[in-house]
Amino acid sequence: MREKFIWAPWRADYILGPEEKGCIFCNALRSKKDKNKLVLYRGRTAFVIMNKFPYNSGHVMVVPHRHIGTLLKLKQNESLEFMELIQLTVKVIKATLNPDSFNIGMNMGRGAGAGIPYHMHMHIVPRWSEDTNFMPVIGKTRVVSFGLDLIYGILKKGFDAECRDVKSRPKRS
Repeated sequence: MREKFIWAPWRADYILGPEEKGCIFCNALRSKKDKNKLVLYRGRTAFVIMNKFPYNSGHVMVVPHRHIGTLLKLKQNESLEFMELIQLTVKVIKATLNPDSFNIGMNMGRGAGAGIPYHMHMHIVPRWSEDTNFMPVIGKTRVVSFGLDLIYGILKKGFDAECRDVKSRPKRS
């Protein structure tokens, strides 16, 4: 059997680049360069950011502003906005990328598989019926079809349009 290669040049930055100092989520929140940090939307107490090393095209995360590692530390207003942003994100991804379904989940703590256990975040991964094919099943390889820049542009336009619509509606009392 011949050895097979899959070209993934975007991984070079992850492999060869310097490790980011501090919390990647806090760094992204402090930055004013949303596109560079892949921030799609900033709320009052939480924000939406793309996963730089996605499981699938359109993989994003909803993250509280506060540097906390567990749901139990969310204040009521933070909890409400956190869930509202998860719903908004699903709505935007559905409207812009038209997936068949979603995986939505959180790993709280290192033992649960959290790659960043000290700053909680919810993963939202769009799925298409056709994305479960022979590559991940037999080849143990996942193929991400679209680059981050393209997906960022599509999702950012979706968030901007949806939030413009929300801002024009009357406020809740």
